[in-house]
Amino acid sequence: MVAVTGTDGTRRDPRRWWALGALVASMLVLGFDMTILNVALPTMAEQLGATTGQQQWMADAYVVVFAALMLPAGLLGDRFGRRRMLITGLGTFLAGSLVGALTGDVNTLIAARAVMGVGAALITPLAMSVLPSLFTPEEQGKAIGLVSTGSALGLPLGPIIGGWLLDHFWWGSVFLINVPMVAIGITACLFLLPETRDPASPEVDTLSTACTAGGLGALVYAIIEAPDRGWTDPLVLAAFATAALLITGLVLRSRRVRRPMLDMTLLAHRPFVLNTVAATLVMFVLSGLMFVLPPYLQAVLGNDTLGTGVRLLPMVLGLSVAAKLTPVATTRFGARATVTAGLVVLAFAALLGSRTTVHSGYGFTALWLTVAGLGFGCALVPAMTCALATLPRDRAGSGSGLLMTLRQVGSAIGIALLGSLLAGVFRGRLDLTGLTGAAADAAGDSVVAAHLIARRTGSAHLAASADGAYVHGMTVVLLVCGAAALVSALPAAAFLPGTPATARNEPRDDPEMATAAADAGQ
Repeated sequence: MVAVTGTDGTRRDPRRWWALGALVASMLVLGFDMTILNVALPTMAEQLGATTGQQQWMADAYVVVFAALMLPAGLLGDRFGRRRMLITGLGTFLAGSLVGALTGDVNTLIAARAVMGVGAALITPLAMSVLPSLFTPEEQGKAIGLVSTGSALGLPLGPIIGGWLLDHFWWGSVFLINVPMVAIGITACLFLLPETRDPASPEVDTLSTACTAGGLGALVYAIIEAPDRGWTDPLVLAAFATAALLITGLVLRSRRVRRPMLDMTLLAHRPFVLNTVAATLVMFVLSGLMFVLPPYLQAVLGNDTLGTGVRLLPMVLGLSVAAKLTPVATTRFGARATVTAGLVVLAFAALLGSRTTVHSGYGFTALWLTVAGLGFGCALVPAMTCALATLPRDRAGSGSGLLMTLRQVGSAIGIALLGSLLAGVFRGRLDLTGLTGAAADAAGDSVVAAHLIARRTGSAHLAASADGAYVHGMTVVLLVCGAAALVSALPAAAFLPGTPATARNEPRDDPEMATAAADAGQ
């Protein structure tokens, strides 16, 4: 085979498209791993005896570590070799998946999810950063689009794949499916990817990394534990204080270091900040919604796991419509109008969903899920893209890293805060008449646990009370989501820039900006 020579005179390996296929497969795994656990949580809660708080940690352990380590992971690849660190990330993700599939202990499973988060933090930025070394400038747009599509496609596939696996195999299969695809990725990296590095990149700041991971971990721990222990519990207050101290330390250190890992000066760009806040809020709402909805579909409406995954597809329909409408709307009406409209539609969907009752049936749920997907798509992509477009070209890399980090933080806080709100409302509303001691405590852990106790005791009253309590808790969560989206729409309408700066001032074929924009779209 003859190597391809680009317009820059660089010869490219003819096997690069095979390497790209492996990268797409790796990003696909990360994409559906973000959502596959949502549909598996009710089954895992039943078989492992996990409380609502433990279920939140199963989801959040991955997201928190992912968010905390993404920035230093990119720097590690720049300094020590992107291929080497990408293989390390894939291997780490593989190890976490194997442990998660084979363990029978809840705490070990949470630890395995954290290990998978370490691997994902290495894979995500480095999968993008190796593309310029593989492809000519005229090919990079197509390559970036394929990798981004792989990541995005995984999100709706997660619940469907997870549902099918749980219908045919044990719950550990949702982790075991990662093994063959990650193994393909490792093999392709070893034989197809060239090694690249940037020795001039800033050193990894160990203290900043520790402050980021410790601060986020303490914050999420406090939010998850507060409903059980009480918001004034000494341990919860200590966790909040620790989080505030460590995050403040991160900000102060970032302002003093000449080349900080986290570029805080980006926060001086008001359009960047406002777009970032809007995108982070959308992820906050999306993650919370994806956490509370599967137990409703499975435990309250009585669907099996595959049926639960399939019933989440109306959101994908809404996202697909938004993908067609958003570019046209942004061009014609501007980013400010598009993002604001997306947030208003999202608020409408959440408020409509808050009208759900135990007897509403799936048709009503499918309606507001479709509207929610439309709002997510219209608000998220323009906000993420325009946040980067408002920055100077030399800040695109650091801006992309900060955007991705805050987006993951929004996901973690959404799961923790809205999940905790749901747990508190559910326990307060649940009628435990006739139950004593351990049975009453177990029934209050989750709607799945309450249904298990109801089946064991033959209590139709407990099952009906659990359904009503859960739907009431979901209503409160959706009201909070709707209010948050409406409140966010006001500053978006008032202060967001109308059109992307890049469309006017920056060349469209700039590889760094293209890579950063693709990162934002994941």
